[in-house]
This record gives sequence, C-alpha cells and structure tokens, in this order.
Amino acid sequence: MLAINHPVEDFVLLSTDNKEFSLSAQKGKHVIIYFYPKDDTPGCTLEGQDFRDRWHEFTEKNCIVAGVSRDSVKSHQNFKEKMQLPFELLSDEDEKICNLFDVMKMKNMYGKQVRGIERSTFVIDAQGILRKEWRGVKVPGHVQEVLDFVTTFNQ
Repeated sequence: MLAINHPVEDFVLLSTDNKEFSLSAQKGKHVIIYFYPKDDTPGCTLEGQDFRDRWHEFTEKNCIVAGVSRDSVKSHQNFKEKMQLPFELLSDEDEKICNLFDVMKMKNMYGKQVRGIERSTFVIDAQGILRKEWRGVKVPGHVQEVLDFVTTFNQ
C-alpha cells in the first residue's frame, strides 16, 4: 500500500504513441500522476486542459505530468491530439497501477453502482518518494493546488 514519505513501487505502462513509461526512468524529476475516469468526458477534459494550460509552470519546477485511465492507447492518442496535451497519457486497461494507487472505487452513476476510477492526483519526488496525494478531486482549482504544493516543495 502507498504511504506518504515512502517509495513508490516502479511500474511500466504504455503511453500515447505506444511508448513505455516507467516511474524509474523519471528519476531526477518530480512526477505528477493524475488518475481520471475516462477520455473525452466533461470533467476529464477540463482537468486535462488545466494541466495543459499550466504545463510550462510544472516543467519549470522540474516536474513531468502524466494522466492515467483505463482507456486504450488509441483512445488516449485521440484525446491527446484533440486537446493538444503536451504530456503523456498512460493506459492502465488491466487496472494494475490503478490498484497500486488504490483509486478504483464504487461510484453512483445515474442511480447505479459502477466500479470506476476515483479522480486522484499524486506527487512523487525526484527520488521516487510519494510526497502528496489528493483523492476524490474536484476539478475547479485543483491544478493550481498541485502547482502551489510543488512550488513550496521545490524550495
């Protein structure tokens, strides 16, 4: 189980353009991983746009951003192109990383219980240590909150 101020287990996922993304290959950079329910839905689009619009501010702070959902690489590629996202989207179709980060939850959708991703964000430092997590994220203002944390974290 993940815990603040403890190392995050290495993982590898396919990203847009069928590239492999591994946590260990990101050593030396802070990694912001945000989990979202589904490509091209209203809340997920807004969240992606917010990260996109602040992406340069994150990169100036030695951060990379990666979005994760259960959608296919092809779906991610289409969404990335449509939204002009400058960062990778990672496909976790088998939910391995979703389970590692414990983001799979039962949710109510149109009066029915469905299993899906709870919108969550994690900051992993340049040494692979989990430093902050947000669970049950509400999109408005969230990216600014992450940026504020990373700003103080980098001082």
